[in-house]
Parts: sequence; structure tokens; C-alpha cells
Amino acid sequence: MSKYDVIIIGAGIMGAATAYELAKKGYKVVVIEKNAQAGTGSTAGSCAIVRAHYSTYQGVAMAYEGFFYWLNWEDYLGVKDPEGMARYMNCGSILLKTKGHNYRKVLEHFRAAGVKHVEWTLEQLRENMPLYNHKAWWPPSRPEDTPDYWDREPTDTIDGAVFTPESGYVDRPDLATRNMIHAAKAHGAELMTGRRVVQIHREGNRVQGVSLDNAERIDAPIVVNAAGPHSFIINRMAGIEEGMRIKTRALRHEVHHVPSPPGFNFEHDGYHTSDGDNGIYFRPCVNNTILVGSEDPKCDPQEWIENPDVFNREVTDAQWAAQVSRLVRRFTNMSMPEKKMGFAELYDVSDDWIPIYDKSDLDGFYLCIGTSGNQFKNGPVVGYCMSELIDRCEKGQDHDADPVIVKAVYTGLELNMQQYSRRREINPESSFSVNG
Repeated sequence: MSKYDVIIIGAGIMGAATAYELAKKGYKVVVIEKNAQAGTGSTAGSCAIVRAHYSTYQGVAMAYEGFFYWLNWEDYLGVKDPEGMARYMNCGSILLKTKGHNYRKVLEHFRAAGVKHVEWTLEQLRENMPLYNHKAWWPPSRPEDTPDYWDREPTDTIDGAVFTPESGYVDRPDLATRNMIHAAKAHGAELMTGRRVVQIHREGNRVQGVSLDNAERIDAPIVVNAAGPHSFIINRMAGIEEGMRIKTRALRHEVHHVPSPPGFNFEHDGYHTSDGDNGIYFRPCVNNTILVGSEDPKCDPQEWIENPDVFNREVTDAQWAAQVSRLVRRFTNMSMPEKKMGFAELYDVSDDWIPIYDKSDLDGFYLCIGTSGNQFKNGPVVGYCMSELIDRCEKGQDHDADPVIVKAVYTGLELNMQQYSRRREINPESSFSVNG
């Protein structure tokens, strides 16, 4: 039997970041990962977009803080990973002013948090991205649901765009996660791969540790659920779901790769773009392609997965046609590709699509879950916030009655962790959607 201060379940970006920050604080940490390598679960399928536009102020504040971790990636980690270092592609981000986003509220949050941004008129948008069609397609639709889908020609236009220059994406989310694990190991953390947690041990109302699928028991007074799409399984194993108003479940999601329009290199000259008008987001990708995903408009069906180990990872004809055709609409000279390229992964979705970063009703059992496909960008910030929350709770602060407020390292903004409480009511300000 092994003993640690902290057991973290899951070596995705959240588990890795929390391990790194707790190890820096002097905790003896072990991370348990069911896959053969860190960063190879749902994190590897992330579009890894780094952008600040969220529907809540706290969401904007946390995401803006995240910019500076990625802009200073190697300095933040303090080590060089022999496998190589993930790169932050600081291409900038365009939020199209459409009916699909409450961009006026986003602008209010940007001003309050100090996010660098520029508002573009349609003429300025044309100057910066001449390939974009300015027509307003709202509301998003699907070919099979709209008789005139391929013939409809809107007469209205969108209102312009908001540009944030410090946005972008991480080229290798899997590698970024392993970079974080490498840094955590430099501070004494350990990684155990190829092992599943099959039991959570408790004594009275205090967690005691876990048992693995090889019958090994590991003891620790602190356990962190960072299991991604498997988070609801771990919560049920721990018997803590009844104390949660907000719960999580797994959602299948597809992203697609599309060749750049003729004569344009989107990989080098494109921007991450959020197009609420068409219910999609897209960003530059390798081999001069565009990576496109759905922002979960009402027209797109949702496929909830009961067993996160069994789901279809292949591109489906219907979602390809819907998602890619909506991308094609936004460009002036793009046609539907002949070859379907892409993949499917799982989101760990909370009831209001806002994460749960919290303690639980079981003393010592913490939650870093419900990232809903949009929190990769916040991984390093979340790791720091979770380390602060855990450290303060273990030292006696009652987070339920006296919420932990974390002062952000780079921006100095106050990050109120109550926003992410398991006991919150569903947040009506949430967009109930994803953007990478």
C-alpha cells in the first residue's frame, strides 16, 4: 500500500495542471491515468482554442488570465520537456457580431476585465479577412431540416466583429499536458498510467484513498476527481452526487478538417473565428486546413453517452454536411470538400456548461470537472485555483460558507470560485454551448 498527500484521478490538462500546482506547494502527489500516456484522453481531442469571450464576467476573467500562461509557457513551467514543448499559436481571435452571440455583453466583460480588443466595422473585417462573407445566416440550420438550405440567400448582413490580438490556440494539447506532467515530476509528483480507479475508500465522512483495477490500494487524505468524461462515474463511486445541484455527463462531439479556400493559406494567415450566426467556430490547422466545430446551436442534435469507453469516433455524414456547409457559407470562394476528415471525442458537460471546481460533501474529495469542451485554455489557471482552494479548505476555510477568492497571478483579477460551485443554481447567463 502506497501513501500520498494527494491522489488525482485523470492525467488530462486539468489533472496535470492541478498536480503541478499542488506539487509546487509541497504536496506529495500521484496522478492516476487509465490510458497508457498522459494527455491522450479527451484532452487530446480538444481544439485547444485560447479566447476570452464568455457569457459571464468570471468566465472572461479566468480566460484572460489564461492568455499569459500560454504566452509565457516555458517560463511558467520552468523546465524543458525532452519530448518537446507545445507551441502557442498567437493568431488572434475574431468574434463575429451576430445574433448568435450577445457580443454587447461580452464587450462589457472585456472592458471590466481589461481584455485587449478592437471593434471592427464590416469594412475593417474585409480588410483583415477578405475571404469572409458578411451575410447574416441566422438562425443556424441543417441541410436535412431546411428545404431551401442550398438556395437561400440572405439579404441582411452581420454587424462587424470584435478582435482580440492575444488569442489563438495551442498546437498540441496532448503535448502541453505532458509538458505539465514533466514539470510536476520535477517537483516530486508521480504519474501512474494504465490503471483505473475501481473504488473510493472513506472512513466516516473523510476520503481515505482509492483501489485500482490491479487490486493495489493507494491511500491519501485528499482525492481530486479530474476524470473528464468519466467524472460522473467517479462521483457515483465516491457517493457524492446527491450533494450536487449541478452534475456532469458525457457528450459526443465531432470536429472536422477542411482544406483552405483556393489561393489562401489559412494555416498561416487565418484567425480563430467564432461564428454564432452559423453556430460554428473554426481555427487554422496543420497542412493548410481549417478545423471546424459546432457551437451547439439548437438545430444540432446532442448525443449523450452512458458509457464513456464506448462511442462512435468516426465522422458521420449528417454532422459533416451540417457543420462544413455552415463553414462554406462564411467564405466567399469555398465549396464542399469531397473527402470527409475529422474525428469525434467526448465533452464532460455540466448542467449549465459551466465547470465545477469545488470541494464536495465528502471531506478531502475535490471536483475539477464539467469542463464542457471549452476549458482546455484555462487548464493552467484552473490548476492554480484548485491548488489554492484545496490548500485553504484543508487548512480550515469553509468554502461553502466563505467562498475562496483567488487573486490571479498575471492580471491581478479576482477569481471567485463560488461561480463554479457544485451547489449553485443553473447559471442563466451561461451560453449553454461550446467554443473549442
